[in-house]
Order: sequence, then C-alpha cells, then structure tokens
Amino acid sequence: MTALMNHFVARLFVMTLILGFAPTVTYIFAQEQPRPQHRGNPPALVQVVALDECDPTTFNAALGPDFCKNIALGYQTTLNDLFKKAEEGTPDLKWDFEPDTLHMHEGTILSIVNQGGEPHTFTEVEKFGGGFIKVLNGGEAPVPECEAGFASVAVARTRILQGSQIELTGLSKGEHHFQCCIHPWMRMTVEVK
Repeated sequence: MTALMNHFVARLFVMTLILGFAPTVTYIFAQEQPRPQHRGNPPALVQVVALDECDPTTFNAALGPDFCKNIALGYQTTLNDLFKKAEEGTPDLKWDFEPDTLHMHEGTILSIVNQGGEPHTFTEVEKFGGGFIKVLNGGEAPVPECEAGFASVAVARTRILQGSQIELTGLSKGEHHFQCCIHPWMRMTVEVK
C-alpha cells in the first residue's frame, strides 16, 4: 500500500509541475516556434502581461471606489509615491509590461492581459515618450499618439481594464513600440519577423 501511495504522490507532483508551468511552456512555444500559417491551423498566440502594484486604500480614496483592485500580497505603491517617483524620473519599475521585448512571427496574435490593479493602455507609438498625465511623465513631452488621452479613439480602444485583455492582430513585419499612455514608463518593443 505504501508503494502505491508513493507512486500516486509522485505522479501528482509531476502533474502539478506540468500544469503549473503550462502557461510558460505555451508562451515559449508560441514565441520561439510558432505554428506554420497553413490552411486550417489557427494562428499562434503570444501573451503580454500588464502589471502594477497600486495601493487600494490611497488610490481609491483619491480616484473613487474600486479604481484600484489590487489583490497582490506584499509591497504596494501608494498614489503619492507613484507621483513622486515619476516626477523624479525614477518610476516604480513594478509597473511594467512583461516581457519588455518580444520577437514573434507575422500572423501571430498578441494578447495583452491586465493582471494589475488599475487600468492601463497598450498604445502603439512611433517613439517612446510621455503620456497624457503630465505629472507621470518624468519630464518627457507627451508623444503625439497619447497626448489627447481617452478623448482619442485610438487611445481609448487600447485601454485594458483590470482583469481584462485585448488582442492585436495583423502587426506588420518590423519593430513596433507600445507604451501605456497613463504610465508611460510601461514600455515594450515587439519585433515581427
């Protein structure tokens, strides 16, 4: 009976490892070995994650109830700290797109998931720069693509609410730059081969 239990526990452990790393394995496969775009095969999918560590107490007090829905354990950035660090040109690096750089093949779907506590945008820009909230720009001028904020349909359609995702298709070959127009240090470069 003990040998049978040991075998069962060992198999359960292996399955837990496999299932626990399945998203990582899928991500690596999609990034490095996309499926050929043959008739009948769905396009490959690559996932990008938007992260932040907003402090619900300070953000919601200033911006309204449920603005920040962060459930992360551990360190959280207060609203004052976020503004202070950004103004000093040393923004909180826990607010980020992961990965920072991505290489993918033409035809791959880019899925951006917001696992942070507050809204972000994933806006394509010609070159990186500031966003539409001056105090968060660290002295950088707003880039033209972000300047109008959510009054611009191009920016509004790239907004990702907490727990949601958007998908981008049809990226042409070459280098593409994306940033959050709210938190402009959140930047990512995508190279399409």
